[in-house]
Amino acid sequence: MQSVAVTRRVTAVVALLAPVALVTLAVVMLVARPLVVAGAVLGLVVGLYSAAYALTRTGFRRAVAALLAVLALASPVALILVFSSVWDFIAILGVGAAGAAAARHALGRDIKSLKRGPTPGEPVGPAQRPVLLMNPRSGGGKVERFALVEEARRRGIEPVVLGPGDDLAELARTAVANGADAIGMAGGDGSQALVAEVAMRHGVGYVCVPAGTRNHLAMDLGLDRNDVVGALDAFGDAVERRIDLAMSGDAVFVNNACMGLYAKIVQSPAYRQRKVATALEMLPGLLGTPSPPFDLRFTGPDGREHSSAHLLLVSNGRYELTRVEGFGSRRRIDAGVLGIVTATFRSPADVALFIELQALGLARRFPGWMEWTDTSFEVRSAKSVEIGVDGDPISQEPAIPFRIVPKALRVRIPHHAPGYSPAAAVPTRGWSTFVALWQTAAGRPVSVDPRD
Repeated sequence: MQSVAVTRRVTAVVALLAPVALVTLAVVMLVARPLVVAGAVLGLVVGLYSAAYALTRTGFRRAVAALLAVLALASPVALILVFSSVWDFIAILGVGAAGAAAARHALGRDIKSLKRGPTPGEPVGPAQRPVLLMNPRSGGGKVERFALVEEARRRGIEPVVLGPGDDLAELARTAVANGADAIGMAGGDGSQALVAEVAMRHGVGYVCVPAGTRNHLAMDLGLDRNDVVGALDAFGDAVERRIDLAMSGDAVFVNNACMGLYAKIVQSPAYRQRKVATALEMLPGLLGTPSPPFDLRFTGPDGREHSSAHLLLVSNGRYELTRVEGFGSRRRIDAGVLGIVTATFRSPADVALFIELQALGLARRFPGWMEWTDTSFEVRSAKSVEIGVDGDPISQEPAIPFRIVPKALRVRIPHHAPGYSPAAAVPTRGWSTFVALWQTAAGRPVSVDPRD
């Protein structure tokens, strides 16, 4: 039987003992300094509620609420520093961080272990006629900054640079018609979706080069988003795996389609240049009383009909939205399901409650939150629906059908990429992880797929 490294056994024991140590420290602090703990909790609650109130108001009331939020959120640290030992605070943070790191290492989900292991997928040889399409405006000019045209030519990859007035999808179709057996895209997620759709329809390999601003698809494919040039290695000896694609009507998207608050904000002409400022300016009108939810009609997971929502997200695979670790990424994109999330706020107090629960990793307990998976979904409305699709603003006429296309795209990943998303690297909560840690601590090898 294969042996388990001593370091993994030790870190498994640490991971198992960490929750016990955290509870013990919390009880000791509560018994020794109950008023300090109560004051810290009260400060946290008041701070989160004040922050939510500030988001839904303007002018003087926003300024006062924002100031109160800052003071209230700083109060727990101040109380602990003044009336307690700073070492208590450091101990709690340290034990929590150590437990999380130990669990990752014990189960082989730390970045070093993931990079050391094989990249998930089937080995494939070099592409015979590789073509890389590039958007020179994406990511603040990453194509030029990383000299991608020259780097592509040096590897025998034909570069095609998108020019003013060019149709990106047509350029991709032309590349395939001219014999390309692998096409890639250096650009943002909206451009990735256009080229991925062509690759899907023609059955050729696809390469994602993270030359955009956020590069969410590259992150969830397990690429190193800082290694833009290294992504070109996927055209050579690499691994290939099939991932799902999602469709809104006849259009493909690789990440998500968001309706409601986010979609309304990204429609603003000022959003591209002033993202945070634009959101702060628009939120009071979208969330403040008596703003009604958006006219977004859909069928919930229990078959019940809903007539409105403030937020409706349909994604290619399920997003991690309730935990700090791995937040905003997908554990896998090959499960054959759409991820669907809706949120409705009855009042500014609801917004405060949601922010508080989200901060505690308990967003699913918010009464206005629903989250489920399905293979298809439909959104209905009495008027045109504004949608942010992979970050780009569009408008569609209802009804809008969404569906998943399982294993639709052949994606090539370089061997040196970890191949796992941030969410996949985080051990799941529950009995299976406890059992895996227990077996590791006992010296019995376990095999845990990070995507499960």
